[in-house]
Amino acid sequence: MNTPVTPPTESPPRAKGKSRTGTVHIAAANAAAASFAGLTARLDYLNPADIEQVRLAYRFADEAHLGQLRNNGEPYITHPIAVAAQCADWRLDAQALMAALLHDAIEDCGVTKSELIERFGSAVAELVDGLTKLDKLHFNTREESQAESFRKMLLAMARDVRVILIKLADRSHNMRTLSDVPREKWGRIASETLEIYAPIAHRLGLNQTYRELQDLSFRHLRPWRYATLSKAVEKARSRRRDLIQRVQKEVEAAFTTSGMDVRIAGREKTLYSIYRKMDDKHLSFAQVTDIYGFRVLVPEVIDCYTALGTLHQLYKPVPGKFKDHIAIAKVNGYQSLHTTLVGPSGVNVEFQVRTESMHIVAESGVAAHWLYKEKSADGASSDRLGAQWLQSLLDIQDETRDAAEFWDHVKVDLFPDAVYVFTPKSQIMALPRGATVVDFAYAIHSNVGDRTVAAKVGGELVPLRTELKNGDVIEIITAPVSAPNPAWLSFVRTGRARSKIRHHLKTMAHTESEDLGGKLLSQALRSEGIEHLPDDSEAQTGIWEKLLRFTGNKTRAELLADIGMGKRIANIVAKRLVNLLAEQGEKPNAVLLTRERFDTTGSSSLTGLALDGSENASVQFAKCCRPIPGDSIVGYLGRGEGLIVHAENCPTARKLQHKDSERFIQVEWADETVRPFETGISVMVSNGKGVLAKVASALAAAETDITHIDMGEEAAQDTAELRFVIAVRDLAHLEAALRSLNRSKSVIRAGRTRVAS
Repeated sequence: MNTPVTPPTESPPRAKGKSRTGTVHIAAANAAAASFAGLTARLDYLNPADIEQVRLAYRFADEAHLGQLRNNGEPYITHPIAVAAQCADWRLDAQALMAALLHDAIEDCGVTKSELIERFGSAVAELVDGLTKLDKLHFNTREESQAESFRKMLLAMARDVRVILIKLADRSHNMRTLSDVPREKWGRIASETLEIYAPIAHRLGLNQTYRELQDLSFRHLRPWRYATLSKAVEKARSRRRDLIQRVQKEVEAAFTTSGMDVRIAGREKTLYSIYRKMDDKHLSFAQVTDIYGFRVLVPEVIDCYTALGTLHQLYKPVPGKFKDHIAIAKVNGYQSLHTTLVGPSGVNVEFQVRTESMHIVAESGVAAHWLYKEKSADGASSDRLGAQWLQSLLDIQDETRDAAEFWDHVKVDLFPDAVYVFTPKSQIMALPRGATVVDFAYAIHSNVGDRTVAAKVGGELVPLRTELKNGDVIEIITAPVSAPNPAWLSFVRTGRARSKIRHHLKTMAHTESEDLGGKLLSQALRSEGIEHLPDDSEAQTGIWEKLLRFTGNKTRAELLADIGMGKRIANIVAKRLVNLLAEQGEKPNAVLLTRERFDTTGSSSLTGLALDGSENASVQFAKCCRPIPGDSIVGYLGRGEGLIVHAENCPTARKLQHKDSERFIQVEWADETVRPFETGISVMVSNGKGVLAKVASALAAAETDITHIDMGEEAAQDTAELRFVIAVRDLAHLEAALRSLNRSKSVIRAGRTRVAS
């Protein structure tokens, strides 16, 4: 949030509200604030070469922002300097300070990333680019339920933690100067800071920044309450000054008597934390008793518990108000002992007891790497710092001061198990790492997932197996006739997507099997002289109930699905149904019976089931012979496998006919098929450079699709056999493809692969 003021004579502000002016009269104070001298005093921890690099970045930024003013009339460069100064207080490295000075250069000054790479190196450019991307994210604070996802996404997107640290420094300075911004913007900016950036500072252990952002947000969100509470605290401070001084003297005397070397400092609760406590627990200001407290800093961990005993001997502890955050550290690495004691005049006083090193981590969090200088004799200091990710950073030896090694550790995501992505309407969604576009589609709604045909990430079409990255904006393209592909199961990551795909495939297979079963039973009934299946009317209910008792099925749909999957033989069910119909007086039609069973020559002419390729899961085409339209075919009702179609001369089919003839039914190709069918071909070629491309080109010329290639594992010879599985419309199309192959100079011979009969 950077909002400079535009002089009246200039055009409206660009981008984030900055504008260029002609001659800008800068006051002496502004000139000092805009100079590099104020920053130089904070850079004593850097070597001269690094300081010179930071100076060069300052000069570049100063030129880029020349003529731009902030709302208070200061040169705009004062803002990058203030951000860099905060980063210097955290002892961030030279690259981070350079990025802090340049953080608005790409978006607002027309500077390109490639220009930054050329001048300052790729590391600095990547930091600036990361900050620019974060600036482009907008959060609608009215949708507070998304706040946690947004915080996590910001952390996850910044693969280098320095990006977040610079962003927090940027937000801190903007909040300090928020009073210069038009008042109508206070609410949005302060809410965003309170809900997003303050919790991020807390997550990183930057407690001083966390408290400052909370109080500044409270001041601009609730100005009247802030002012009222501030006056109440000031009055309470003056009333209790004598009491606080008395407590401090008594505590210091107790530690002097015990011979302990401690440092005692007063601690006052922030206005926002007082307000939250009053609001959450419905208390008046007078009922908030822990406004003031003390922090006791000791040399070693064991001294923390000794100091606690001394305090408990001096004042009585309040039951239930003791917390040991040393043994069980907070997630951000915070460690301290907390206890509330009943002081003089019955006033409750809170004490925090910690070591100097714990205090550094408590105040500076992830930035404590540069500030943390104390090492315990046993070398176990890092084990006492709580959170694992922070421990790994502090494990780097202090004497090396190797910034590159440190950032290698923190370039991993702070939330490694999730990615955070956007819908086209800017809703944030969290998915497991490795999740794909299909997982995203099912996360939106199962109907969206089922109907997915394509997807766009960032406006560009991508494959459905594309893994998602933090910050991706995903658009799912659907079609009403689309259905889940079984191949999706090989790459989806989420359990929801996997279960929805399986459920749909199972339901689809059951429906198709039911349709096939109905066709097979109708055909079998016609061969018995019955024109139609009994309907679902009440008059026919008794027949179906008796038939289901005979087959053991619960419903008519289940019976038909069993027939379609080969679990029941249609002819046997049809004969039983004919008997049941006969009991009700319905006799077979002799004319239909004769016509269905025999033609004029007296030979059998059972009408075959017509296949057009639309049967999907209920009908499988055997891979042993790969029949295609134009081949003579037979159908085998596998046990629970549905209908399997073989070529009539297939040896496998002949063996099955010999063993299980009652499971074979007559099938035939429909006059018009709706899709191509796979078949196998073998191509003998003269081995040479580019031969595979020539064969593929010949097949493409014949308008065939290659679905599989097998080149064998034999060593290269003068000739080689290539085996393809190709998709063709029918036998004539296959023959055209083989002719196209045989015309190629590289092909010795080409033919269909069939199992020998």
